[in-house]
Amino acid sequence: MDYQKVTVAGSGVLGSQIAFQTAFKGFQVSVYDITDEAVSQAKERIAKLKPRYQKHLGATEEEVNLAFDRITFYSDLSQAVADADLVIEAVPEVVEIKLDFYKKLGAVAPEKTVFATNSSTLLPSQFAEATGRPEKFLALHFANQIWVSNTAEVMKHPRTDEKVFTDLIEFAKAIGMVALPIHKEQPGYILNSLLVPLLEAAEMLLVNEIADVETIDKTWQIATGAPKGPFAILDIIGVTTAYNIANAKAQSGNPEFVKIANYLKTEYIDKGKLGIATGEGFYTYKKQKTKEADLLNV
Repeated sequence: MDYQKVTVAGSGVLGSQIAFQTAFKGFQVSVYDITDEAVSQAKERIAKLKPRYQKHLGATEEEVNLAFDRITFYSDLSQAVADADLVIEAVPEVVEIKLDFYKKLGAVAPEKTVFATNSSTLLPSQFAEATGRPEKFLALHFANQIWVSNTAEVMKHPRTDEKVFTDLIEFAKAIGMVALPIHKEQPGYILNSLLVPLLEAAEMLLVNEIADVETIDKTWQIATGAPKGPFAILDIIGVTTAYNIANAKAQSGNPEFVKIANYLKTEYIDKGKLGIATGEGFYTYKKQKTKEADLLNV
């Protein structure tokens, strides 16, 4: 494994975390997003991770500042990947957006560059041909808040080169992750094969007016001992991601997911309630948090 320069494409909640974690572990990182405004927001989002690393990992101010200094930011894709050994794609969970991105990426990335998708629910084989290098393409999926929930699911597709697969497993370990090899394509990998049905069941309970957000979360937490309920988890993931997944399933004609997608859009996204990132989602978050227990106003 000889990955030294890593590009993270997409600087949303998880893309920003991937970039900072990779830089924190000593790699040179380029962050790409589609506009200068998005890049400016990425700088702010990543800077806000510094105190969280200090609090949760005991990192020093010097360590987090050095990590931030290893990151460069671009709104030009060809510049962002000019000398990249690895590109980690974290663009929105929409098939058309990802296909368009990979066609553009394949045209400008060096021949040596390996591509990895962080898609939560889509399969790498859906995009392999669009990359122009299917043997150097696979999936690398992280859990949210990756500095503490440090799993990295590495999933190949039938045409992935075996060395690329093993190299990416080593890279995941090098950035502090517990690498989880997945040898056969599985929608949702391991984590989301378990998690997404829970979140969707909670969404259906809500939109069908069976129970409210707090009651559903409280039920799950008390009955199972889980530290967070499904809606608290959705606020961490981001409501936009939940909407994109529901909307994709709605497109196949499932009326339950049409209902969920419409509800998330009108009641949350259109009102700017996108989760922790915006200070409000299913819950309202305090601007200054002194304890983890203060996160939710439940």
